[in-house]
Amino acid sequence: MDKLEKYRQIIRDVLGQYINIYYANADIENQAAFDYETDQYLIVSFGWGKQGRIHGCLIHISITNGKVWVQRDGTEDGIANELVQAGIPKEDIVLGFHEPDVRPYTGFAVA
Repeated sequence: MDKLEKYRQIIRDVLGQYINIYYANADIENQAAFDYETDQYLIVSFGWGKQGRIHGCLIHISITNGKVWVQRDGTEDGIANELVQAGIPKEDIVLGFHEPDVRPYTGFAVA
């Protein structure tokens, strides 16, 4: 298995754990939206809470130029840390939600 295929499998496995999360204070469901042709991997949350309708992107990861880009991370502990624990090196993960001049200080790739 080549490097990118390994990364794709790790991303699918890690994100798959977010599909069956139970939310105690709201009726929310998470669904995976994976586009294998463009290497876009999303977990979308939707449902109803005390304040009304909830709909948004919990996690968005893409693979671009051989790097794993975390575009959106709505998790408590940081999805990038989970990807590292699963086998993707920090130097291949870009925290895309940080401004470019902040990225050198994150411990992850800059681009």
